[in-house]
Amino acid sequence: MGDRLEFKVSQGVITIAAKADTADEAYTASQRQAIKAEIAEAQKGPYHGPFQSGEEFAAYFKTYKRRRPSTKA
Repeated sequence: MGDRLEFKVSQGVITIAAKADTADEAYTASQRQAIKAEIAEAQKGPYHGPFQSGEEFAAYFKTYKRRRPSTKA
């Protein structure tokens, strides 16, 4: 009980679906603040790309993978 529904009509067909929560409803204020802080930190980098193709990404990833220290014990 208490679910919010969304109704859509298209070409005589009615679709009923559960309405998705907004971020304000799904997270507390402190959770939203923590998410915003993590996004701001991630935007500082390092990040790579954009890549023009999947092949370009794959070639980059192979060299990146070789440069990283092994995590195997």
